[in-house]
Amino acid sequence: MSNPLTMKLEQFTRFSIAERARLDALAAHPTQTFATGQVILSEGQKAGSIHLVLSGFALRSKTLQDGSRQILAFLIPGDLCDIEVFVLQGMDHDIVAMERTICTLIPIGEMERLLSEYSTLTRALWWSTMTDSAVLRSRIIGQGRRDARERMAHIFYEVLIRYRMIGQGAGDGYSFPLTQQDLADATGMTPIHANRTLQQLRSEGLVEFAIGRLRVLDADGLKQAARFESNYLHLDRTERDADVSGRAGDLA
Repeated sequence: MSNPLTMKLEQFTRFSIAERARLDALAAHPTQTFATGQVILSEGQKAGSIHLVLSGFALRSKTLQDGSRQILAFLIPGDLCDIEVFVLQGMDHDIVAMERTICTLIPIGEMERLLSEYSTLTRALWWSTMTDSAVLRSRIIGQGRRDARERMAHIFYEVLIRYRMIGQGAGDGYSFPLTQQDLADATGMTPIHANRTLQQLRSEGLVEFAIGRLRVLDADGLKQAARFESNYLHLDRTERDADVSGRAGDLA
């Protein structure tokens, strides 16, 4: 199977054979498997290595003093959980596996050497970090300005695009192992409101959600429901190639 990190970063730029081999070497480091519900990294923890998700599904979350929780982001194969360990003294949020999740543990020194040796890979990793920040900004906009239907549809469509970026999401279906409470924590709704919103999207024939898997039945309809615009994902090379070749293959 192709390295999901390479597939993700090649949405930004094409790599040489040597650069691809360098990324493959990152993914070839020892792995650790996390069970459903297991904390990969906890708030306050200083990570000793960088975690690259190879398979599975995890999330970033922040738990408040009253026990309430906000889900900040979703992590799928190809995502780096904690590349910020270079500058931070400890995590300021938790990362939790939502299903069996395998992470490659990349030594910090190895990543430092890569960043000093390959300018193209450095720019690509910066692109990845900036895109992660843009996703968070989009989530803030969603919480403040999108209605419940748009908010949930936007999350579902965004995750679909991110799976497509790494060559997954066949048949417009993908792993999404969230409970009703998780959906509420991700959208800022009550569990009842989140369930009603999900049922609305189902009744409109846009999605099907069962046994930890989401299937998008009408991608165009879901995109319209979300009022989705892909610019914040910065699919630079993908969109350039689509423009040059005239393909209708734009991921978004």
